Amino acid sequence: MLITDIKRVIDQVSREKGIDAEILITTLKEAIVSAARKKIGPRADIEVHYDEKSGDVEVFHFKEVVEEVEYPDSELTLEEGLEFDPECEIGDSLGIRMDTEEFGRIAAQSAKQVIIQKMREAERNAVYENFIHKKGKIINGIVQRFDRGAIIVNLGQAEAVLRPREQMPKESYKRGDRIRAYVLDVLEESKGAQIILSRTHPEFLVELFKTEVPEVAEGIVSIRAAARVPGVRAKIAVSSIDSDVDPVGACVGVKGNRVQNIVQELRGEKIDIVQWSPDVARFVCNALSPAEIARVIIDEDNQSMEVIVNDEYLSIAIGKGGQNVSLACEITGWHLEVTSEEEYSREVKEGYDSLMKLSTVGLPAAELLFKAGYSSFLDIMDAVPEDIAAFLNISVEDAQAMIEEAGRLMKDERGRARNELLKRGSFKKPDTNLDDNAGEGETFDDEDDGRVEESGE
Repeated sequence: MLITDIKRVIDQVSREKGIDAEILITTLKEAIVSAARKKIGPRADIEVHYDEKSGDVEVFHFKEVVEEVEYPDSELTLEEGLEFDPECEIGDSLGIRMDTEEFGRIAAQSAKQVIIQKMREAERNAVYENFIHKKGKIINGIVQRFDRGAIIVNLGQAEAVLRPREQMPKESYKRGDRIRAYVLDVLEESKGAQIILSRTHPEFLVELFKTEVPEVAEGIVSIRAAARVPGVRAKIAVSSIDSDVDPVGACVGVKGNRVQNIVQELRGEKIDIVQWSPDVARFVCNALSPAEIARVIIDEDNQSMEVIVNDEYLSIAIGKGGQNVSLACEITGWHLEVTSEEEYSREVKEGYDSLMKLSTVGLPAAELLFKAGYSSFLDIMDAVPEDIAAFLNISVEDAQAMIEEAGRLMKDERGRARNELLKRGSFKKPDTNLDDNAGEGETFDDEDDGRVEESGE
């Protein structure tokens, strides 16, 4: 390929690969300068002019006119300069036109290599630019091959990877199968853009609803939160900006056709669609459906709730392997503890009985303390006197006395526990064969935390 062929190459590459012709022309000029310097010398001042219409290339070697030449590749004598310009003087810079045939093939080959490199870079950039806008969207592809558990998906212009952890459990594909997945990320790397897909991400579920439910796509119905146990169960929380549109009904569709299409895409994954509510207690109740909630106890400081359900709904509220309550925690953002009414009643009774062991606490005071989060005299031990005083409308001194009494009760409880263990012969005595420091923290005394070791009967 000669320099005279460059215009044809530039036009073809620019047209077919979508690379700006200016980039290729700049590449050509740089290649010619590099080739000229290899032939003449590294200090040579080379200028290249390219005529975009004709494709003609002119190369000029600039030299300074000096009295005595020290650097031949960038200087010439006045006598030599007068041959090119009869009016030149010492200090002038002369542009001497070069015969490109001397190094044309070298320059053209260098330009070709750089152009090919630019083509590859442009193709990589084009893939990245085309797919970065699809991040967070669903894309269709064809299974092309498998690589150490990962599925390589052909997207037409590029390949994407569906890693093992992003694949649905018990889901299998063979080469040539069509596949839908969520574009989790598009990474710009030296070898080209890497497109990461997922079929397990909660946002894949959200995007599926956008494709199946027009009200979601139009923004009338919003998906407030989504959580999944991929392939098993999922929950989404929905709301509507239009009072005439039921968000749950819109997502379910007539005879469940909309949600069933999504369930089929997710290979039978059960989907609970729950009504979002600004009232967090109501939202939690909806999230735990179909279990019926008897009451909730809210701890806003720790963003947690104790949820009490009818005894027959306990297993439903918790779900198989705790899935229902776990997903409810994810979509509400609250820590939920589910308890049956029977268990809760027993805990309340035990708490009241424990608080009423304090000589100054009757039933009314026990109710106030229990509602304030003090479920036993053990909680009173760690309380701040001013807080107790405020809850019970008593003096700080009386509150401090109550805390001290709780400490004595605890000490008595530990003593009784120790005596009981000694009677059973299961209390572990310290090993007298060890030195004084050995076994620290293993013996039981009035100052420890009450932990004992049982021999096991």
